[in-house]
Amino acid sequence: MEEFVILRVISGTAKGHKLKTIKGLATRPTSDKVKGAVFNILAAFVPGTNVLDIYAGTGSLGIEALSRGADSAVFVDKSRECFFTIKENLVHTKLESKATVIAGDVFVTLNKFSKNNKKFDIIFLDPPYGKGLVEKTLKSIAENDIIVHEGIIVAEHDIEDAVPEEVDGLERYRWEKYGNTAVSFYRLKSV
Repeated sequence: MEEFVILRVISGTAKGHKLKTIKGLATRPTSDKVKGAVFNILAAFVPGTNVLDIYAGTGSLGIEALSRGADSAVFVDKSRECFFTIKENLVHTKLESKATVIAGDVFVTLNKFSKNNKKFDIIFLDPPYGKGLVEKTLKSIAENDIIVHEGIIVAEHDIEDAVPEEVDGLERYRWEKYGNTAVSFYRLKSV
């Protein structure tokens, strides 16, 4: 039986707007409970930031950041269905002018950002569970040098997934558990 999730924007300029989701099991949207907890942790940091939402799915995390005052958000997902869903959600929340949506491979896209000297203040990653993609993606973020010095990386993963304490100059400084979902927070190690 397919579970139907209703997503909404929790706070900010688009508060209360429902977000379109994708039918089927190809995506696993971040629950409002987890999203609310993450943004309570990030609240003071979000306004004025440039955000990257990779493995973006419905775009829920990046849209929440925009609603709460982020200057811009870039959404990346390889699925064309996700691409169009994110676009619809941005139009519905009236946040499309602050957003760029890319349908493409995460690792190719991160490399392009590096070549264009593009850096982000907050990076959300919510890859498919159980595939080792958190560590691989963190390595790519570090190698491509796309996070600002004081930036934060928020990685959502299954509590059973092995994620590193540190990788290529990034260190996990906080870990939270919400049911079967865990969220790891990373930043560049202090020199």
